[in-house]
Amino acid sequence: MTTNLILFDDPAIRVHLLPFTFTRPVAELRVGILTIAEKWATWLQTKPSYLTQPYLQTKFPHQTNAPEHLYINGSLCPTAALVEAVQTLAVGESLVAPDGQLLAVRSREPLRQPPQTDAWVARPFAEPITLISRIWHMLAENGAQIRVDLAKITEGRTSQPITDPFTHCYAPENIFLEPGAQVRASVLNAENGPIYLGKNAVVSEGSVVIGPFALGEDSTVQWGSRMRMNTTIGPFSKVGGEVGNSILIGYGAKQHDGYLGNSVIGEWCNLGANTNNSNLKNDYTNVKLHSYATDQLEDSGQMFAGLFMGDFTRAGISTMFNTGTVVGVNVNVYGGGFQPKYIPSFSWGGADTGFATYRFEKALQVAREAFVRRGREFDAVEEAILRTIFEQETRRYQSPEAQ
Repeated sequence: MTTNLILFDDPAIRVHLLPFTFTRPVAELRVGILTIAEKWATWLQTKPSYLTQPYLQTKFPHQTNAPEHLYINGSLCPTAALVEAVQTLAVGESLVAPDGQLLAVRSREPLRQPPQTDAWVARPFAEPITLISRIWHMLAENGAQIRVDLAKITEGRTSQPITDPFTHCYAPENIFLEPGAQVRASVLNAENGPIYLGKNAVVSEGSVVIGPFALGEDSTVQWGSRMRMNTTIGPFSKVGGEVGNSILIGYGAKQHDGYLGNSVIGEWCNLGANTNNSNLKNDYTNVKLHSYATDQLEDSGQMFAGLFMGDFTRAGISTMFNTGTVVGVNVNVYGGGFQPKYIPSFSWGGADTGFATYRFEKALQVAREAFVRRGREFDAVEEAILRTIFEQETRRYQSPEAQ
């Protein structure tokens, strides 16, 4: 029987994954090589749809044209045990973790809202799970998910060879190149974790790459770069300088020298030359991060936490971000000194000048140009998403006249 695979946003989790879930369903977050949605598509061999925020549904539709519907929590990463469990769910049953977290349900009728635990016959699931319920979980799980994703997507396949005579590889058996990937005069060290280079990806001359590491399709590591372990560079990105335990979700640009550590950067972001962030406090205490759920700083429980930047945000040259900084969607930040630990969406300015509201039409113009530069069309759907976020977020704070 045909079954729709639908990845749903758990409302109690989604708010903790802002600013990244302003512009995408939870399942479109990238952890490891793949997004969570791509992981489930690979394991179940079917394209998922989404039950997400209404303003996102045009871009990420909810398919309901099947006799049955399998709803899976969009923050949940698949394992062999999970896949077996969700596939054997009967209609009307749910899969529930020991702490009561709803993992999946099977329904005959499509749902209008994310499922609730008490509406289904619960089947307990006691096996270990990876649930991305906080933004720092993306970083904590990234190295492990690179390993899991690589094993799954390369099963039964052979890596393209590295033919460059000036490149040195440690543990070459742990390095996988997709067709068109290139490495030139660089050092790849996969002794402590695998290295994956996607289709047409390039590691340029004089770079050092330490695994676990993933470089997405058509992405480039620039000359003389240092890519440290547990790092993912999503597709269609350009990265340089020093990057460690970080994720660029995709379509990102950090091309120049500067340090990015323990950070997550959304799509269509640009970090100017010599942009740096701190990822460790001098007193080694846990890092506090702005929470969209409580609108205040909350203890992350992490000693290392850097910059968390929403989509379409741009930082000017030599911008400095303090430990545990959260920046919203479509922000233009620049200037001297450390920036505030929280910068709301659609802000324009910096620590030394203050912030104003980014004029929406000007923000659209920049976003549209970013798409054009990558051969993409910025259409009415993309504009509507940004307009909704602008309207929602600018109501949350007062600011001077728009820039």
